[in-house]
Amino acid sequence: MAKKRKVEVVVISDVHLGTYGCHAQELLAYLKSINPKTVILNGDIVDIWQFSKSYWPAAHMKVVKHLMGLIAKGTKVYYITGNHDEMLRKFVGFKLGSFQVVNKLVMELDGKRAWMFHGDVFDVTMQHSKWLAKLGAQGYDALILINRMVNFFCHKFNREQVYLSRNIKNRVKSAVKFINNFEQTAADIAISNDYDYVVCGHIHHPEMREISNSKGTVTYLNSGDWIENLTSLEYADGSWSLYNFREDLDVLVQEGDEELEPTNIQLFQNLMVEFKLKTA
Repeated sequence: MAKKRKVEVVVISDVHLGTYGCHAQELLAYLKSINPKTVILNGDIVDIWQFSKSYWPAAHMKVVKHLMGLIAKGTKVYYITGNHDEMLRKFVGFKLGSFQVVNKLVMELDGKRAWMFHGDVFDVTMQHSKWLAKLGAQGYDALILINRMVNFFCHKFNREQVYLSRNIKNRVKSAVKFINNFEQTAADIAISNDYDYVVCGHIHHPEMREISNSKGTVTYLNSGDWIENLTSLEYADGSWSLYNFREDLDVLVQEGDEELEPTNIQLFQNLMVEFKLKTA
C-alpha cells in the first residue's frame, strides 16, 4: 500500500452521494490516499433532495463508512450544510466526538483566517424559486446519465471523453456571468470582514485565485465537485493547492477494497428515507 500524503486541511464539496453522477469510487480512492488532520465537508455531500431508496450503491456507502472511520480515529470533520442537504441545518451545532455540523466556519491557518461556507446563500434561484432549483437538479442528473452513455461509446471507439454539462456552463454567457458574480460577491464580503481566504463550493467550478476590489485583496478558493471535475482543496505547508483526481495517476487504481454487507447498505437507505420524511 502506498504511503499516505499528509494534509493539514482538505476541503471537499458537492459529492452528491445518492445520485447517478457521483464518482464515489474515485472519491474513496482519493480519501484513502491522504492523511488529513481536518476534513471540511463543504455542503451537498449527501443529496437529500434526490435521495431514493432504489439507488444507493455500495461505493456510496463506503465513502460514508470511511468518513465515519476518520471521525472514530479523532480526525476533525466539519460538515458545512449546503442546499441539497439543507435538512441538516436543523442540526447545526450538533457535536459528536471530533464531528460537528455547522453552517459556516472560520479557521485560523498559520496566522491567517479562512472563511468557509457552501455558497447557496448567493443563489437567487435558491432563495426565491427552490422548486425550480430542484427541477434543475433532476435535469442535471439526467444529463449526467446521458453523458455517461456518450462516454461509453467514446471509450469503445477510442475517442476523447466529453463533458456535456461542463461544456454547456462554459459556453452559456449567463452561466459564466453567474459564476463571475458569485466569485466577486464572495470575495467582496470576505474583504470587508478582513478574511484572508474565502472557501466555497456550490457552483461546481474549481478555482483558486486572488480577487481584489478598492478595499483590499482576498484569495478566493472553490473546491469544485465530484460529479464532473473530481477536485478538492488541500492546505499543507502554509499554502493552498487545488487537487485534481484525473491528474493523479498514483490514485487512479484502488485495490483491496473491503466488501460491505448488503444489510449495512439497506440500513442506511432506510435511515435516510425516514430522515427525509421526518424533516420534509
